[in-house]
Amino acid sequence: MRCPVCSHENTKVIDSRQTDDMTSIRRRRECESCGARFTTFERIELSPLMVIKKDNTREQFDRDKLLDGLMKSCEKRPISFKEVEKCVDNVEKKLRNKNTNEVSSTEIGEVVMEELMQLDQVAYVRFASVYREFTDINQLMDALKHLEKGEQGE
Repeated sequence: MRCPVCSHENTKVIDSRQTDDMTSIRRRRECESCGARFTTFERIELSPLMVIKKDNTREQFDRDKLLDGLMKSCEKRPISFKEVEKCVDNVEKKLRNKNTNEVSSTEIGEVVMEELMQLDQVAYVRFASVYREFTDINQLMDALKHLEKGEQGE
């Protein structure tokens, strides 16, 4: 493993443990040259999940792209990075549980909205406004009514 500080190729593992969700291993490493410490994660590599976009093009599912989008929706909200990562984990798990190698961007959006509805109402509305491409206040009001119904149904 190459050191992110000095690019030296020799590092040693000083601590290794499973993550809370038991899906990866977290390793603390130390560079043998400069002494810098950093964390790496080891995950099982699953078969690629392909996303069918609205224009019928396909691209590989990008967990980081989803994380970035959720971070924007949760910006300036009292939501920790760990909670957003857990949301991304849940979305990816639900998509992979569909037992198919292809999933539409629409399906991804719906799963994300389900997760955000549970996590934070403002983040949900922010995401929905972009995902649903609201063009007027009535569409926003419909989303708010849906959110209110979801809350009452719990």
